[in-house]
Amino acid sequence: MAMLEEDIDWDNCRWIGAAVSSHADDNFVMVARADAVRYQTMRLRREFEVKSQIHRATLYVCGLGQYEATIDGSKVGEDLFTPGWTNYRKTCLYDTYDVTMQLQRTGRHALGILLGNGMYHIEDPGGRYTKFLNSFGPLKAIAQLHLEYATGPTVIVSTNGSWRISPGPITFSHMFAGEDYDARLEARGWDSPGFNDEKWDYAAVLDGPGGKLRGTSVAAPPIRAIEVWNVAKPSKELKEGVAVYDLGQNATMMPLIKVSGAAGSKVRIIPAELINDDGSVNRISCGGGMAYWEYTLAGNDSSRMSETYFPKFWYHASRYLQVERIGSAEGQPLPIVESLQNVIVHSISPPVGQFSCSNDLFNKIYTLIRWAQRSNMWCYMTDCPHRERLGWLEQTHLNGPALRYNFRLDKLFTKTMHDMSDTQSEDGMLTTTAPEYMIFDGWYSEYRNSPEWSSAFLIIAWQQYEFSGDLEPLRLYFDNMVRYVGYLTSRAVDLIVSFGLSDWYDIGPGDPGPSKLTPKGVTGTAFYYQDSLILAKAAKLLGRNEDIAKFEEQAERIRAAFNAKYFNADTNQYATGSQCANAIALVMGLVDPSNESAVLENIVADVEAKGLTAGDVGFRYLLRALAGGNRSDVIFKMVNQSDKPGYGMQLAKGATALTEAWDANPRSSHNHFMLGQITEWFFHDLAGIQSDPEVPGFGKVVIKPTFVGDLTWLKASYDSVHGRVVSEWSRSNDGEVTLTATIPATTTGRVMIPTSASSPAELPASNCREGCMLLKFDGSFAVYEIIKPGTYTFIAPYNA
Repeated sequence: MAMLEEDIDWDNCRWIGAAVSSHADDNFVMVARADAVRYQTMRLRREFEVKSQIHRATLYVCGLGQYEATIDGSKVGEDLFTPGWTNYRKTCLYDTYDVTMQLQRTGRHALGILLGNGMYHIEDPGGRYTKFLNSFGPLKAIAQLHLEYATGPTVIVSTNGSWRISPGPITFSHMFAGEDYDARLEARGWDSPGFNDEKWDYAAVLDGPGGKLRGTSVAAPPIRAIEVWNVAKPSKELKEGVAVYDLGQNATMMPLIKVSGAAGSKVRIIPAELINDDGSVNRISCGGGMAYWEYTLAGNDSSRMSETYFPKFWYHASRYLQVERIGSAEGQPLPIVESLQNVIVHSISPPVGQFSCSNDLFNKIYTLIRWAQRSNMWCYMTDCPHRERLGWLEQTHLNGPALRYNFRLDKLFTKTMHDMSDTQSEDGMLTTTAPEYMIFDGWYSEYRNSPEWSSAFLIIAWQQYEFSGDLEPLRLYFDNMVRYVGYLTSRAVDLIVSFGLSDWYDIGPGDPGPSKLTPKGVTGTAFYYQDSLILAKAAKLLGRNEDIAKFEEQAERIRAAFNAKYFNADTNQYATGSQCANAIALVMGLVDPSNESAVLENIVADVEAKGLTAGDVGFRYLLRALAGGNRSDVIFKMVNQSDKPGYGMQLAKGATALTEAWDANPRSSHNHFMLGQITEWFFHDLAGIQSDPEVPGFGKVVIKPTFVGDLTWLKASYDSVHGRVVSEWSRSNDGEVTLTATIPATTTGRVMIPTSASSPAELPASNCREGCMLLKFDGSFAVYEIIKPGTYTFIAPYNA
């Protein structure tokens, strides 16, 4: 078996690459390469001997920015875009592969590593699109191959100055601008034994970028090809040699093409989410600048032999592909695209949720959001899979439940927690993105540091505990969390935290962006309060007794200051009375219990009068306030429409993945999971699949469905850490509801059925059977206690 992370000795391995010079510039190491174009990508190779009776062979490798490893010309593993993206000055991830089966033959073998730039090195793309420029240094790799034999010592083949290097066939490698691959530069057999590498350079031994080598303990699940769709033919021919393909779905993808033609002829593929009126691609939602894949054919004498190209180090969210065929010279024949396949790529984090109901719009909304979630599941949750690819952190907790109901994300979020810890400064401050590749300063400084974003450090860990019962993130990072809350305390004035972005992308006057309707102090202080409460609860769980009272008392002081500053007793409103301000106060427990119903009434009145105006931050709390106040009818009406900004409008405008703006503004991203919080309502409230807060991680399952609007049936399931939870219900025309609930093994459950029955006598006796009993009846719910796992069916009268 592979060794544990702490047992791996890297002392006899060296980082290797090409000799370079470099200098520091604006917090980044900008690389002045000896031959910048020559080493856009790099091939590294080493031959070695395998003796008989090989017992186990294990490869440990980190190649920066991205790498692909091969043995004897065959790719090692199935993963793409390895290793995961990090702050390379703090953490460099290595991957572990069992390569025993690839080394069964006795004799000479070859190990090859191909390097590309990834997020590690973003240089000026020379007229093509980029979001920013930065560099952690030149291309480099470190690796060790352990050859364990049935008898005798283990042989280790490691990176050092004896390796050979050469430029790769990828002549342009840029995470925002694209990838250019020149097949004429392929060195056939370069990663196989017997290749003549005498003209290749020897590798230079380099310093690493500074980060500690870490393995799976802080790594996200790998990226792989998830689906392959055939694309039959272009949807539109713009002119000779230029055609546009409609893939039918906006998704994170890479093209797989088969082409033929003369040497030097090219196929350029330009991805986009939108098209212009003339049918050409429109990249405005992807940043506006040009980006593409370009394949230059190797050709052959007949110009008819097919060549296949699948990119190595660049992906993009695409609904449309503009394919341009370019001859080797003016007047020369154009290459032929024989086939094009759409390869959908993202994290292998497993799907765990399913949802469908009688409302077709809701089903389409669920699918719309799920595609955006899938497309942004990378080695961290990206905001969008094209123009930024940054880990904006507010989305990870505001959409935390919505994401976790659909996918098992414990490992991915564990990496996010580590990424955040790598960004924390000495004063405790945490950034809005992690890893931090783009430093916002000057006028944009609040984009770097905002409580609603950085509080993800505490909230992600708490949500992980709620969904899986996993205390480890809270235990591991508790002291870091205390430092962050201490930072908020240092910024607070009279316990009010008034900096940050507040309710980003709310619907108010002017262009979308920082909040128009909610003061910064409302959201900043609310998260300061919630963070303090989380610390108090975590301290109790972790046995940090001295911290419990400290943070409980701090939270209560913040609560008092918040109400003194923002609550208007005459109107029962908070601050401006925005949907975000009132909802966040209500959900976080900042509202005095005597005022809760009045604040809820104000929220309802505002939604009914104006429709949806809450943005990125406020929307989740608006949903939680309404659902928690038994007003899911308001949510139903708000979402079940297509005329006002919202999900329905996005679908009506042709979106196939959730967009960044409520109105599907073409200048905003069209593959953005940010506003997908309604998925939580689908599972938690409509299906009623919940975990008893006293037994986290679904150790005790609660099924508490909501019957609302014109919904006549619903089916949902969630694969908890204990097994599958199912909630299925239907309503008949004669006022009867049937609910089927599945409680997984090793758990117990409680089923709470809304009913119009006036007494328990009106409930069928068949509802109770072995393992299930009627616990109580309160006039609106029949509550059944389930002590034996299994599937149970309940019938109850229900007249809305």
